[in-house]
Parts: sequence; structure tokens; C-alpha cells
Amino acid sequence: PVGASPETYQPAPADIVHVHDAALLIENGAGLEAWLAPTLRAAGGHARIVDCSAGLTVVDANPHLWLDPQNARHYVAAMRDGMIAADPGGAATYRANAAALDARLAGLSAWIAGRIATVPPANRNMIVFHNAWLYYNRRFGLRTLGEIEEVPGSEPSAAHIAQLVDAARALHVKAIFAEPEYNPKLVDTVAESARISRVAVLYDDSVGTSPQTRDYVSMLRTDTNTIVDALR
Repeated sequence: PVGASPETYQPAPADIVHVHDAALLIENGAGLEAWLAPTLRAAGGHARIVDCSAGLTVVDANPHLWLDPQNARHYVAAMRDGMIAADPGGAATYRANAAALDARLAGLSAWIAGRIATVPPANRNMIVFHNAWLYYNRRFGLRTLGEIEEVPGSEPSAAHIAQLVDAARALHVKAIFAEPEYNPKLVDTVAESARISRVAVLYDDSVGTSPQTRDYVSMLRTDTNTIVDALR
């Protein structure tokens, strides 16, 4: 559901039914949905599975590949091929829709690069709630200085928070980035200790409900504007 974390989601009984009845199941892969394998075993059925991350280089076991729009283009191709395999009669439609979306994603990537280029290089350091921005930052020349939550769903240690605060002070970090799915208390604590005046919200593991965040392209445009405004 919108607003839920795909890393810590707990499947409902209805999910088991949906999986059993499905002809096609699309997953991110790369270890993101650790709960999915037990769900598949419980559901049975004959769903064709598309692993969108297959064929991409996973860095440091980080599954958040989709936040790089160039990786998202790979996802679209994988989904297109999976849909054609599951429903050959719709092949022409799937190819046309995938081509249109691929063009949008290519344009999105170029737009993001232009926006990030307006941030002075010395300001391109981010402290984030969890390390979702590795691939985006590698693509567009930003640096993830640190993340508050080292392991999804686990409280960070006091020593880890202290290291983040020290690093933020040393590099004069302009902003810290929270996420709408998580309690902002930890973010506020780090911001206050590091004397960071700007706390901004980014969408990554889930889209939002507003027109600005309700689909992938809108979400990344909004996130990019948030990052640029906070760091510039």
C-alpha cells in the first residue's frame, strides 16, 4: 500500500490470494522484499515472476536501484518482457507503452542532472534516514554522508548517531532528509545536535498520495527539487 515500506511489509491474507491467482508477479529483487519468498511458498499458484533488478549491478547489497532513472529504464524493459511472455496477445500494446515510458525516463534523468548541477559541489553532501539514495547519488554526483537507520526497522546506536553528528558538523551539511513513512524524532534529534536548520522530506520506498508524488516520475521530480532547494 501507499506509505508502507517494502522492506518491512507484512503480507495480509488477501495478498496470499492475489499471488495465488496472479499470472504475473513483479518484484524489485536484490533482497528488498525479504518477506516475499515465504508468501510465494504459502500462496502456490503459477505466477510468472519478473525480478526487475536482474542484470543490474547491486552495490553493497543495496536494493534501491530504482531511484536511478537509468535503472528504472531497465525495470520497464523487464516488465515489458514479462507481460509479453504472460500475455502474448497484448505484445504490441506493451511495447508501445514501454517505449513511451522509456522516453519519459530518459528525459527525467537529463532533467535531474541539470537540476543537481545547480548545487555547488561543496554542498552535495546528504544525511538521509536510510540508505535509499546510493544509486541516485552515484548517478548525479551527490554524496551520502551517512544514514540514520543502518538496518531497516532497527534503532541506531548512540555511537552511530554521534558519528553522524560529528561528520555533519565537520562538512557543514546544509540539510538532513527524513521520510514520510518513519517517525521524525530521530531525524530532529540529529539535526538539532548537528546544528542543521533544514529538515526536508523525501519519498523513496513509496510514492505519496498528492499529485506531486503519486507516480514515479512525479515523485523523483519532487524529490529532486527538494534536494536542490535544501542543499543549494
